[in-house]
Amino acid sequence: MIPAAAGASVDPQSALHTYAQARLADSDGALALAVAHYGEALALDPDRVEIAERAYVQALESGDKALALRSAALLDQAGLLPRDGTLLRIGEALEQRNWIAAATLADRMEEEGNFAFLGPILRSWIAVGEGGSVPLAIDAKDRFAALAQRYVDEHQALLALNAGDVEGAKLPLRRAIALRPADAGLRLSFATQLAGRKAKAEALLLLPPGQAHFRQARAEIERRRIKAAPLTPAQGYARLLARLAVDIGSDREGIGLALRLARIATFADPDSPENHIIAARLLTVAGFAKAAIAQVDKVPPAGWYGALAQAERVDALAADGQIDAALTLARTLAAEPDAEAERHVRLGRLLAEQRDFDGAAAAFRAAQARFGDAAPPWSLLLFEGSALEQGKRWDEARAVLERAAALAPNEPVILNYLGYAQIERRQNVAAALDMLKKASALKPQDPSITDSLGWAQFVTGDVKAAVPVLERAAAGAPADVTINEHLGDALWTAGRRYEARYAWAAASIHAEGDVATRIAAKTKEGLKPEYAAP
Repeated sequence: MIPAAAGASVDPQSALHTYAQARLADSDGALALAVAHYGEALALDPDRVEIAERAYVQALESGDKALALRSAALLDQAGLLPRDGTLLRIGEALEQRNWIAAATLADRMEEEGNFAFLGPILRSWIAVGEGGSVPLAIDAKDRFAALAQRYVDEHQALLALNAGDVEGAKLPLRRAIALRPADAGLRLSFATQLAGRKAKAEALLLLPPGQAHFRQARAEIERRRIKAAPLTPAQGYARLLARLAVDIGSDREGIGLALRLARIATFADPDSPENHIIAARLLTVAGFAKAAIAQVDKVPPAGWYGALAQAERVDALAADGQIDAALTLARTLAAEPDAEAERHVRLGRLLAEQRDFDGAAAAFRAAQARFGDAAPPWSLLLFEGSALEQGKRWDEARAVLERAAALAPNEPVILNYLGYAQIERRQNVAAALDMLKKASALKPQDPSITDSLGWAQFVTGDVKAAVPVLERAAAGAPADVTINEHLGDALWTAGRRYEARYAWAAASIHAEGDVATRIAAKTKEGLKPEYAAP
């Protein structure tokens, strides 16, 4: 916040006062109010760069296209436009069918470097707009070739379909689907394009029967002719940015940029349900649950994408604290005929978060049942085993977790969970220690697994080996309560009393409930049997 001069009277209509209101709303997570104030402040003082910078980011996050473009123009004049601002301006040029401006901005994008790998795909869409075509080829010698190739197949297929060449679209389409086999939105969008070009059989192949996500689309493709206009350059560009947003958003550190890219995609193609679904998902992850719910509302619930949008609504409602509404919707989706495994998993996770571990385990078993006689993914067994273990049904949990380990004997997450759960109960200790050694060797940089190994060594009496392992775990996760408590117990046993209290103090910062009470007691009195970590 920019402070007013000491003793000065602040004009409530001044740009600085409005900007201060915007920053306050921003810090409180009131996205819509913050954007409104940023817009007012920018109108009052369009030359103030810091206002334009905040307005730009918040306008993109909130989906205020007009404010985003206005603040981007001001930042560009000041030479401070972020690199994703160039992408915003490209989208606007494509919407306006200003191919010369779009090509000039494509040059700029490539010179800036960050998104240069998008150049060949963007130029192919500009060529479509101009009434021609440009071969979509990636120079293998280009340093961004591998990254660009991730997006080329989808757009080669779209360009071929735009030209009515269904045969030419088949191979790149298969590669695009193979890259993202679980992406239901991608399958629906290609099915629309294929069915709209009388390739009914090919469209249905993309939509496996017996899946609730595709039930309506399959029925409509089978009984009537589907209309699908060729994609405009703006729409093709929007799909490119949406796909890039999904990839960047898979890493929590990239969520801010991913959300901005998704918003730019919705600006370039506001009628795409797929883009709104992606934006909603990223808004939820970024902490803007209410905005995510509003985004989901832009997808017709009765349309082909309605079920996918409602799944995002479950996550957004839960993130917004509307747990009862989230559970009600999750149960409704999971109860539909042919409900996919992911619907049951979503319900199971919600139930587990509410400590309904029996309900969660049942939901995870329902997800496994979707695989019929085939072995379910080990992750579903891990989910069920975890729910059973937390629900104090250990014998059942152990059997399920052992099945998971048999399916994926080199999966460190399973080895860690099963090994640590047995160490906690002092069962099968030697074998559990071997599991944890293997897990640590497979994933040596994971602090949680390192902690499990160190604690197992401590429990089995090898304090000398345990201390350096636990120290390494604490260095990797310095705020983790469990790791710091384990380290403190091991240090105390090793005779390093001062360091032990330091580790317990670190653990106490975020400890709660009985754990906090236990740590406080041993910090004061030292380690006694009744104060030992479980």
